[in-house]
Amino acid sequence: MIRQRLFSGIQPTNILHIGNYIGALKQWVDMQEKYDCMFCVVDLHAITVPQDPKELRQNILNTAATYLAVGLDPKLCSIYVQSEVPEHAELGWILSTITRLGELERMTQFKDKSKKRGEKVGVGLYSYPTLMAADILLYDTKTVPVGEDQMQHIELARTLARRFNSQFGETFVVPQALIQKVGARIMGLNDPKVKMSKSEAPANYIALTDEPDVIRKKIMRSVTDSGQEIKFDPGKKPAISNLITIYHHATEKSIKQIENDFQGKGYGDFKKAVADAVTEMLDPIRQDIQDYLKDPAELQKILDKGRDAAHDLACKKMCLVRKKVGLGRA
Repeated sequence: MIRQRLFSGIQPTNILHIGNYIGALKQWVDMQEKYDCMFCVVDLHAITVPQDPKELRQNILNTAATYLAVGLDPKLCSIYVQSEVPEHAELGWILSTITRLGELERMTQFKDKSKKRGEKVGVGLYSYPTLMAADILLYDTKTVPVGEDQMQHIELARTLARRFNSQFGETFVVPQALIQKVGARIMGLNDPKVKMSKSEAPANYIALTDEPDVIRKKIMRSVTDSGQEIKFDPGKKPAISNLITIYHHATEKSIKQIENDFQGKGYGDFKKAVADAVTEMLDPIRQDIQDYLKDPAELQKILDKGRDAAHDLACKKMCLVRKKVGLGRA
């Protein structure tokens, strides 16, 4: 049976955190047995905001090492660096010619980031959703695992696939989004109203490379809601609901079971349990990341293999796209 193609990627802009793991990486590990998976380190997206070149190169390797440490198997999936397959950028440019200004102006992430950066915003930050669509469509991707905040981007990819097919003839598969029901968005420990982010203060997130004592301090100091009841209610109790979600993924206990286990207990007892569970979950990942980074030759070999596999697929698709659009010589 032919498996459906699945594509996803994470920007190598900093240390990956538990929100990345629960919202994306943990899903990827489960999916690699079921889908034909392409997992990309999206460094072209990273440079939509200023990066230190030396740090970016190291973060690319850190991200790839993290992919492997969480359980991605290069025998089951392709792991590669986006910029090493130039067809991503080429298709991104071609799709930009059929993308409408209004579609990009509606993107909430651009609005949020541009407010922070003001006049320093580059065109790339505005148009990167078109490149994201190219990332997906380049490989005839059928399934894209995403968080709820990424749905706009998947809808744009679907729109552009249909528009290109209508204008130039059947070329692209129209992708479908796959959203995790619990944990698609892990919120900040210091502010449960905003998504956990590696661009925020360290108190906001738990890095996958944090030592156990650091993890415990961050969780014990995380903000809480009024009252002492351990109850999942994101509307009324966003802080404790966020911790319940993290605990749910660390222990695989159901939300209802967690509520029952901590009935009559306070926030202090619950935070200690969350800290224990998260430390136990992340300790082997942290150690494996260190091990992969100590052996860069093996890491490079895996990335070379993934790049070659991705490039073979991308070349075939771009030959068809160029022909459909009329680029080059007959």
